[in-house]
Amino acid sequence: MNERRSDSPRTAIVFIALLILLALAALYAPRFTYPAAKPKAAPSTRSTLPTVQLWLSTANRRLTLQQQPDIAMSARGSSPADVVIDLQKRFQTMVGFGAAMTDSSAWLLKNKLNFLQRRALLHELYGPPPNLGLNMMRLTIGASDFSLKPYTLDDVPFGQVDPQLQHFNVTPTVHDVIPMVREVLSIDPGLHIVASPWSAPAWMKTSENLIGGELLPQYESAYADYLVKYLDAYLGYGIPIFAVTLQNEPGFVPVTYPGMEVPEDTRARIIAQYLGPKLASRTQKTQILEWDHNWNQPEQPLALLANPDAARYVDGVAWHCYEGSQYAQGRVHRAYPQKDTYITECSGGDWASAANGELLWFTRELLVTGTRQWARGVIYWNLVLDEQHGPHFGGCAACKGVVTIDSHTGAVTRNDEYYAFAHFSRFVLPGAVRVESTKTDDKGLANVAFQNASDGSIVLVMVNSNVEARSVSIAQDQTRFDYTMPPESVATFVWNPGEANAWVQRVLGWFRRAR
Repeated sequence: MNERRSDSPRTAIVFIALLILLALAALYAPRFTYPAAKPKAAPSTRSTLPTVQLWLSTANRRLTLQQQPDIAMSARGSSPADVVIDLQKRFQTMVGFGAAMTDSSAWLLKNKLNFLQRRALLHELYGPPPNLGLNMMRLTIGASDFSLKPYTLDDVPFGQVDPQLQHFNVTPTVHDVIPMVREVLSIDPGLHIVASPWSAPAWMKTSENLIGGELLPQYESAYADYLVKYLDAYLGYGIPIFAVTLQNEPGFVPVTYPGMEVPEDTRARIIAQYLGPKLASRTQKTQILEWDHNWNQPEQPLALLANPDAARYVDGVAWHCYEGSQYAQGRVHRAYPQKDTYITECSGGDWASAANGELLWFTRELLVTGTRQWARGVIYWNLVLDEQHGPHFGGCAACKGVVTIDSHTGAVTRNDEYYAFAHFSRFVLPGAVRVESTKTDDKGLANVAFQNASDGSIVLVMVNSNVEARSVSIAQDQTRFDYTMPPESVATFVWNPGEANAWVQRVLGWFRRAR
């Protein structure tokens, strides 16, 4: 028995070595040619340059993330290229992509699909490639506009208060949200969840109502405790929270659904004196993301990050897409490069500007430019909505989910946002690094490039917003390829500059999983 155990590591090493040799032999075998019979012919010069895989979508939906024939690479030569990729210039490391599991999304998944339908859809969305590979999620702490009714996790009768949070409970989310998140975690245990409150309990607010008002100063510590209790309660259900924001859209006070104004000085004080120290003392670490609002007010996070007492507890800045420019992300990053950047909300919808579809806008403006402006992760708003843009309580009456579930039949429709995100999430894997690529916006072409850490493969996503085809040349190191982008299209190009190394990494990966 002992002798057999001692041989096990040696056997494993020999086994993996043989696999690597076989993989390399298979890869390089086509290079060798046997001497030809007389008269002598020139030996075969079959190229060993990598080939480029291509997936394509068009705004008219003629193509939806459909793989196209591979593109042959050639030697770069001296001709200029439109896009030059430089692997030596490296930027942020990617966390991932995802969408919000709102109360509405969870309710639809739980009540409008049967077990097999739901399991298949969630695996398609969160399973590893060739599924979408979504690995981020946003949760609401209490109700949002996409809830069936307004509530918080510590509601007491009007006129009463609960500063000790004795009535805190997550009962409103036990039947739908928690089971759906746990089901996603069973598919992807590495899911990164960002949680955001829409309102403090009414008894903590100046309005004494979930709608409107501000947080009363005497309850700032209790509000921090409220957020920590949420983290602990969800962890008790096996749901770790990656990051929390202090308040969703703290500069906006909605009139039809829960919300709360939280000025910058209040946010700074709560983080510095209460929430920051409380989270820092916990064994299960949860990050704090500041702002969680639109691009049009970068002065807000800049001011908070200038406060050293608060900034020491802040890990990054969360952004929404509804007003302003993505370049606000870059402005804040340049001022505080040690703080991460995330886009935590953006919704598409059936509004006038979307009459011709939203594939191009979401890919170009949110995903390409958003990641070029330092976003480590991008989270869409509702994962799932029904054909009536709901269910919802006030707020947006025309928003769309990544997918639509027909509330009568259970049929699933994949929206433009599904394909926009898929062009990234299926190919840009967690841990990938954004690398330098020439900007081509002046040609009506937007692009961004990444290198995956797992196998060294390069991913280039390109958007042609022009109504006519555009030829483009791409160069990387000593290789290049050319392609004609169809009108109004999105392309994801994938290639590996080190094919042999990729095979070694794949075999090693197989071995690690087998253990």
